[in-house]
Amino acid sequence: MIRIVILLLALASGGAASWLALGMGDEPSVEVAEVEEAPAQEVLVAAAELKRGAAIEENHLRWQPWEGEIPPVFISRSSRADATTELKGSLALSDFVAGEPIREDKLAQRGTGYLSSLLPSGKRAIAVRVTAESTAGGFILPNDHVDVVHTAVRPDAAGDAGKVVSRAILSNIRVLAVDQTVSQAADGTSVIGKTATLEVNPEQIAAVAAAEASGTVSLALRAISDNHEASVVEAEGTRRGVVRFFNGGRMSMVEVPSRADGS
Repeated sequence: MIRIVILLLALASGGAASWLALGMGDEPSVEVAEVEEAPAQEVLVAAAELKRGAAIEENHLRWQPWEGEIPPVFISRSSRADATTELKGSLALSDFVAGEPIREDKLAQRGTGYLSSLLPSGKRAIAVRVTAESTAGGFILPNDHVDVVHTAVRPDAAGDAGKVVSRAILSNIRVLAVDQTVSQAADGTSVIGKTATLEVNPEQIAAVAAAEASGTVSLALRAISDNHEASVVEAEGTRRGVVRFFNGGRMSMVEVPSRADGS
């Protein structure tokens, strides 16, 4: 009798288990929805280091992923996909390091006052005639610093042409451009031009103009380590005056130094 009861219980348990298994199998499967990741945002950055005054080429720029909100001053690929082409030929108004986002307010378009954009506040640009010989063999490049040397023929006491005299009239002057070139070539080659545009203070303009009108102007290249020195008008610490002597009805002139205060 006990064996029959145990057998019935086993059959009942097996039937219940089968029923539960069949019931669970009939339940609809739950599909897990795949979450699509939002496309990565990209901003325009410098592909390599760009110096101030450099002309932008397409290979100077690249798109780079950007996390978070894109600042309005940056250029996004979603808003300007053709920016690398549109900005070709622009000039960098400041230095860019590789990977730095490009800002359009730091670029200038050619033909839209780009040279004036390169000038710091309070500075002026003046062009002087140059040759390969007067520009260190043509190795003076945009953004180099130079001393401006004036060479002229000084009359002798009789008023005739005398000796040739050269002196530095300006020191530590930045070269903005050589002809129409405002940046150094990628391979660092020299630029042979007919004019050099210099960055000067307003009070230095007259000194440069007078030097060109009365003689020739040469540019002496400075070492990079000397570029921190302040630019000055006239390297000599004194001004020169002329004293006239009359001897037997004949006038002679002698140039003598005088103090800077006019005494």
